[in-house]
Amino acid sequence: MISRRLFGQTIAAGAAAASLAACSPKGAPAAAPAPAPGADLRTGSGEHTSLGPVKQVTAGVLDMGYFEFGPATGQPVVLLHGWPYDPYSYVDVVPLLAAQGYRVIVPFLRGYGSTTFLSAQTVRNGQQSAIALDVIALLDALKIDKAVFGGYDWGSRTAAIIAALWPERVKALVAVSGYLITNLAANQQPLPPAAELGWWYQYYFATERGVLGYTENRHDFNKLIWKNASPAWNFDDATFDRSAAAFENPDHVAIVVHNYRWRLSLAPGEPQYDVYEQKLQTAPAITVPTITIGSDFDGAAADGMAYRSKFTGKYDHRVFAGIGHNAPQEAPQPFTRAIVDADHF
Repeated sequence: MISRRLFGQTIAAGAAAASLAACSPKGAPAAAPAPAPGADLRTGSGEHTSLGPVKQVTAGVLDMGYFEFGPATGQPVVLLHGWPYDPYSYVDVVPLLAAQGYRVIVPFLRGYGSTTFLSAQTVRNGQQSAIALDVIALLDALKIDKAVFGGYDWGSRTAAIIAALWPERVKALVAVSGYLITNLAANQQPLPPAAELGWWYQYYFATERGVLGYTENRHDFNKLIWKNASPAWNFDDATFDRSAAAFENPDHVAIVVHNYRWRLSLAPGEPQYDVYEQKLQTAPAITVPTITIGSDFDGAAADGMAYRSKFTGKYDHRVFAGIGHNAPQEAPQPFTRAIVDADHF
């Protein structure tokens, strides 16, 4: 998770001269209408409590756990979770997509759930391109040439990276909070104190005290993040605990800590990823058909205007007012609609 309010201020500063409104492209299928004022976007949230049996497959350096739904011949959809969450973010989305004939794949990212490293010698690396390459390896292992991608937080970033670097593997993209590809140089620039407050956990993870604290208290730590990130989402203990089981992965702390230290240039990446990171540091445009989603968590960036120019293909932007960070679990029906609409662009 990152502070979207902070993200919005950062992007807005670099895009102050632009005033591109997000809109559907000419010739695209009619997008789903915006929810009526007062519409209950949370309808359907909490209806399901199980993702069924987990599957495992060798994917690059990982033995990757994933859930699969729908017909094997359906259009593949890959849904990616964030931190501190897990595939249960999509527990109410996958039945809706499967019922429409989609083949839905929801993996545990490295450091979560049943996804483990094949070798004890592999660096527990959380940098953005390493996670994206895990997903490319998953596509290859499952013999999926091209998929519709959806994600939020780490998942949105990962899906955007795949769309930017391997657009031939992406039929369409749904990206909560828009363009989240990490720029290391930009992350070195200080922000106003109120904005920096949103990064508190990253500074905590930069210390050994923080590593120890997260190791010992990850259940309560992550529950606090959930509450702060989605203050209007009244999830119960059972809902959180289903996801919290994924944080017991033996590599979870190492991956999370490295991810946030790397973003602040406090920990190095690995040389084999340099070629990808160099491309990502240029802030490449995303050309595939895309729907971006803003929510209350994004603050001033919820309207999508700050990152509109980064998406150069068919495009639409939607705002989930009253919804927090975990958009697919908090608003499963409009999120599902976005996946279907993006697929039909």
